[in-house]
Amino acid sequence: MIRLFVNVDHVATIREARKTDEPDPLQAALLAEMAGADGITIHLREDRRHIQDHDVARIRESVKTKVNLEMAPTDEMLNIAIKIKPDQVSLVPEKREEITTEGGLDIVSMEDKLKSMGNQFKKNKILFSLFIDPDSKQVEASQRVGADSVEFNTGQYTELKDADKVGEELDKIKVACKLAAQLGLRVFAGHGLNNQNVVAIAAIPEIEELNIGHNIVAKSIYLGMEKAVKEIFHAIDRGIRLRPR
Repeated sequence: MIRLFVNVDHVATIREARKTDEPDPLQAALLAEMAGADGITIHLREDRRHIQDHDVARIRESVKTKVNLEMAPTDEMLNIAIKIKPDQVSLVPEKREEITTEGGLDIVSMEDKLKSMGNQFKKNKILFSLFIDPDSKQVEASQRVGADSVEFNTGQYTELKDADKVGEELDKIKVACKLAAQLGLRVFAGHGLNNQNVVAIAAIPEIEELNIGHNIVAKSIYLGMEKAVKEIFHAIDRGIRLRPR
């Protein structure tokens, strides 16, 4: 089975539009757990545009599954992670002007810093994941800095419209997943996934965990959080059945 981590950031996005106390990302997280989610992902951005520090603390204290904290590789975020102690951190790039994360982290250009941060996470028994593009150099660098896992950025795959280009990007992801597994890294994926495009991703044998947020939160407006989570599980199951026997 593939583990599903539900990202509840955009529940907080709606709340922050009015700077009020609803909707509550914690309540969304608890409903996602009730629907079978294996964990909850939250991204504490440096600009605090959606998830706030108090959300991180409340979610960490309240959920019964796992908490994955997405964060930029900064000293501020390192200190917060060590204090809160999520089950896992996922280091991602950030730009103030971006709408959402636009690409993977460039591990090659910051190996020393990431190796040092990784050592701190491991001392505190926090799993250490890196959000990267499906590129062999980034995979190899992730292994060198001691990451426990890599999460492949599926954003490019989900945005392409031409079938041939979609196939090419999917092949890149497959090759990168195989290399990561050969190097001893656990293999995750996420960004832009929905009920349709997740099927081919879930069919990749090396992938063991998916992070999905925007699509689930959007669908929950019409269907409710529990049904939205269950629908994505059905799509993931369709992909798993396509895996080679």
